[in-house]
Amino acid sequence: MSVKLAEILDAAAVGRFPAPDGTTTVVPQPSPRDAGVLAFTAHSVIFTDEDPAWVRATLAAVDCDSLAASMNPRFLAVLLDRSGRAHDTTDLLTVADALPGEPDLELREIDDPDHPRVRRARLRRDGVRVWSAPAAGGVLVLGRGVAGRWETAIEVDESARHRGLGRELARAARHLVPDGEPLWSQQAAGNARSIRAFQAAGYRPVGSEALMLARP
Repeated sequence: MSVKLAEILDAAAVGRFPAPDGTTTVVPQPSPRDAGVLAFTAHSVIFTDEDPAWVRATLAAVDCDSLAASMNPRFLAVLLDRSGRAHDTTDLLTVADALPGEPDLELREIDDPDHPRVRRARLRRDGVRVWSAPAAGGVLVLGRGVAGRWETAIEVDESARHRGLGRELARAARHLVPDGEPLWSQQAAGNARSIRAFQAAGYRPVGSEALMLARP
C-alpha cells in the first residue's frame, strides 16, 4: 500500500520521522495545488505527480552529496521546469501542539482580503481565517495548507516590532487551531527573527520544505 503525504506529516507531528537511511520517498501530490520537497534528517520526501522513475533518475544525476540532492538548486530547478510550477523559498518547517482555552492576546477576527499576508495565504491555503491584534499591531492567519494540515502565519507591524508580539501571535494561533490538531508553520531559513519567535512560542523544527505551487 502506497504511503500518503498526510500520513508522513501526521507521524512527524508526534516525533515519528522516516528512517534516517539516506533514501528518498516519492509520493503523489495531495492536491493539484501542492507539490514540493520535504527534507527530514537523512531522508527526503518528494510529493509530485511527475513520474517517480524520472524523479529518481534526475536525483541521481545531481552532482552533490546524495543526502542533499533533493534540496539542491539544480534538482529543484529541473523539477520546476518540468512541472511548470513556481517556488519562492525553502523554509524551515515547524509544528506545535494545540493549546486549550482562549489566547492571552486580545484578538479580533476580521475579513480583510486586501492585506498582503491574507492574499498570500489564500493562494496557499483553504478556509483562511484572519485575526488582528488591534491594540498591539499584528495579524494572524490560519488555514488548511499542504495535505489539509492546519497552518499559521503572522505579520507584525513595523512600529510594533522588537516587543515580543510575534511570539505572542504565534502562541495565540495554538489556541485557535480547531479540534486540537497539530499546527504547522513555515519560516524562511534566513528570517532569524521569525524562527526565534515561533520557537519561543513552542514550535518544534521538523525539517525543511520547498513548496511548489501551480501557476495561476
